[in-house]
Amino acid sequence: MDCIFCKIVSGEIPSVKVYEDDRVLAFMDINPINEGHLLIIPKAHAATIHEIAEGDFLAVMSATRKLSAAVKKTLNPDGINLLQLNGKAANQVVPHLHVHIVPRWFGDGLTISQWEMVAGNMEKIKAIAEKIQREIVN
Repeated sequence: MDCIFCKIVSGEIPSVKVYEDDRVLAFMDINPINEGHLLIIPKAHAATIHEIAEGDFLAVMSATRKLSAAVKKTLNPDGINLLQLNGKAANQVVPHLHVHIVPRWFGDGLTISQWEMVAGNMEKIKAIAEKIQREIVN
């Protein structure tokens, strides 16, 4: 497989590891958005949230919570962004599920999570919600 994150998991490509358990690996992003930017990945390859096994996803999210607390304690940021992108249209660059932890400080100049608030059409919103509800798998 030609997946850079799988090569990091196997040790073929070096990384600055922060955390590892039987299902998850976390390492520093080598192109950080801000100081302390790190990535959490499942060890088992899954391109997006649509392919990952539920247990692996839960392990990634548990590690994300644990590492977010460690980042907060270590760097004392004003806030933290958690980013998880799926597919090229969502700007996913590496096709292996991953969560970014990005520490944020007031005045850091980043606009990761800003968009213009524009009221939507409530009838369309309700219709889409109903369609989504019908597709929920228990």
